[in-house]
Amino acid sequence: MDMKKVFERIDELQPEMVKTLGELISFPSFRQGPADGAPFGKPARECLDRALAICNGLGFETENIGGYAGTAKLGVGEPSLGILAHLDVVPAGDGWTYEPYKATVVGDRLFGRGAMDDKGPAVSVIYAMKALKDLNIPLKSAVELIVGTDEECGSSDIKYFKEHAKLPEKLFTPDASYPLINIEKGRIAARFTASAKPEKLLSLHGGKTVNAVPATASAVLADVSEGEVKSAVEKAALTVKFSIKKCPEGLEISAVGESAHASTPEHGDNALTALIKVLSMLDLGEAGERLSGLAKIFPHKETDGKSAGVASRDEISGALTLAFSILDYKSGVFSGAVDIRFPVCESVESLAKRLGKALESVGFKPEIGGVEPHCVPSDSPFIGELLSAYESVTGIKGEPMAIGGGTYVHGISGGVAFGCEVDGEDNRIHGADEFIRLSALTENAKIFAQAIVNVCG
Repeated sequence: MDMKKVFERIDELQPEMVKTLGELISFPSFRQGPADGAPFGKPARECLDRALAICNGLGFETENIGGYAGTAKLGVGEPSLGILAHLDVVPAGDGWTYEPYKATVVGDRLFGRGAMDDKGPAVSVIYAMKALKDLNIPLKSAVELIVGTDEECGSSDIKYFKEHAKLPEKLFTPDASYPLINIEKGRIAARFTASAKPEKLLSLHGGKTVNAVPATASAVLADVSEGEVKSAVEKAALTVKFSIKKCPEGLEISAVGESAHASTPEHGDNALTALIKVLSMLDLGEAGERLSGLAKIFPHKETDGKSAGVASRDEISGALTLAFSILDYKSGVFSGAVDIRFPVCESVESLAKRLGKALESVGFKPEIGGVEPHCVPSDSPFIGELLSAYESVTGIKGEPMAIGGGTYVHGISGGVAFGCEVDGEDNRIHGADEFIRLSALTENAKIFAQAIVNVCG
């Protein structure tokens, strides 16, 4: 089918797209306390209602699924294609140049919280459907936009949706990256504890979130000389920077490294594992023995889990990664956490047994849980239809990818991630001055329109 007229119509619709995106951005739809009919807070429900009202006004058949999610359908009968986007956002945070909940256009960029994640892509889907409707492009089966409101905080919206509605057999989310993600590694979040007398080690803290390599870590020591600490730092010969200062209790030692996402720990320089290595070289009594054990199974700079007995890899999804992300010690108790992203060839049960054994061998009690990998075969006809759409619009050859993170379709049979980030562009997702290019807003709509025709036409 010649899509020239469809693409021209999408270009004509850009002002409407900008207006609609501005309306959706105006709702601070981050998760808040539940209210009547609003499981994730009033702003999220109002954003959902407005999005469905816009879709209804454009002539689509809409349905609100209990305030958790909504649908907008184009075509007759059961949808054969579902497109899953989300209207919830993370809180604005600090450092904005522009108002976070007001769309601001500067040149080719539209700034605002949710512009790229994921309100902008949702708008591109809406107007791809509108262009097809305006031009009466024939579809053999229906397409359905599904908009959720809890992607950022666990996707309980999709759990509710599956209990009260039906997901189409073919489904993609425009909430990740181009060209297409068909494999998402499994994830294990392991927490562990141990007791140790507070002798020379009085306290230790490193890491804030399980899914990030900690950039800072610190400890307070008593009855340890500054010379001993400096000697240990020199012998360790690490790239992490250390500082030592006196404090009322004795000495405070601080480490500064470089953060990274837990799915790519090799891109960071873990301040916590560096500090543990230095402390394990000191005589710190029972607490020091615990730290030496952790240094043994989670060595600094090792991110493949080899020393913990969990290293593995396969051809389609790559190698396992392990990030030691949190460790606290206070009142004689250690509590820590590691984040593992593992390939398709592994399972939660097998890894939990091996990791648990390693932790127990150095005196820690583990609590381990996780989710299995998500994989859609790369030779799936559906993947071919989506990549064909991407290639025909962009002129760029597309291949399916495997990632360490999880997307909105993780665990949904047959689901893949398709757009909208492009390699080399930082849209400041979850940060200040998040943006989407206006040219990308329309290009995404063209890709989605072509995908709908490929699958449903």
